[in-house]
Amino acid sequence: MTPWDPTRSAGGSSGGAAAAVAAGIVPIAHASDGGGSIRVPASACGLVGLKVSRGLISPGNRPPGPGLGTDGVVTRTVRDTALALDVLAGPRPGDTYWAPLAPGGYLAACDRAPERLRIGLLTTPVIAEADVHPACIEAATSAAHRLEGLGHEIAEAPVPFAAEQWQAFAAVWAVGALGIPLPPEADGALTPLTRWLRDEGRATTGLEYAQALAGIQLLTKQVAEAWDAFDIVLTPTMAQPPAPLGSLRDDADPAADFAAQTRFTPWTSLYNLTGRPAISLPLHTARVDGPDSPELPIGVMLGARFGAEDLLLGLSATLEADAPWATIR
Repeated sequence: MTPWDPTRSAGGSSGGAAAAVAAGIVPIAHASDGGGSIRVPASACGLVGLKVSRGLISPGNRPPGPGLGTDGVVTRTVRDTALALDVLAGPRPGDTYWAPLAPGGYLAACDRAPERLRIGLLTTPVIAEADVHPACIEAATSAAHRLEGLGHEIAEAPVPFAAEQWQAFAAVWAVGALGIPLPPEADGALTPLTRWLRDEGRATTGLEYAQALAGIQLLTKQVAEAWDAFDIVLTPTMAQPPAPLGSLRDDADPAADFAAQTRFTPWTSLYNLTGRPAISLPLHTARVDGPDSPELPIGVMLGARFGAEDLLLGLSATLEADAPWATIR
């Protein structure tokens, strides 16, 4: 649950880490992101959450697989995230691939306000047809107006691909779930959604998996071409405010459960597919159930070209200085 409202979820799957940081138990916590699991909890808990470029943080002894996931942290401030990245970033011997490090480091990048950038605003869902809550649209448009006031150029960004193309991610995700090394007797302890994903993985042929990986590579090129005119793309982090506990879960229909989650997060996994970096910032709050309801954090996501974490952090630090965000009191 998010400490902002115990009746609402902290997001998944690094929700526990995010809740601990938001509640002031710890100043920083490890998180990982394979489809949004750093940025979604950061949005739900009013934190900073950066998903780095593919290969910027070594997977260590774990095989990198298709490269959708990465380690990282959740923090309260941009500088804490940048400092952590200075510690975590860089390859280890034997890594299959790695991303270049920023000259001068990431904490130092927070002191460099970017010159005039071309920023694309996109509030239309990408990976699924979804309703977007007015508070989430307001969060993104308000951030765009603030960035414009800081001297940056704002233009509408196109939807880079059709929602059905995202199915390449679903196939790879299902095979990834199947690849978790579990003994047969553990199957009964899994949630219905996880069992369903593993069953989907078993039903995926080798050819279908290879085609899915190729589809992801082609999609990466398609996104790069569609957004080539922009230094930064700005979206809401989630389509809805933090979800009421249990509202997305559907044990009777795991496929519907999975579909509900994609509608809830219709932008985040795009960055896992393409390997690009993206950061969720707690720039907005809203009382979505009336003036007497709890104040809820509403995250805004900034995405950049591959390897541009220093630009993202510099811009994020500028936003943080211009409009310091609320924390739990």
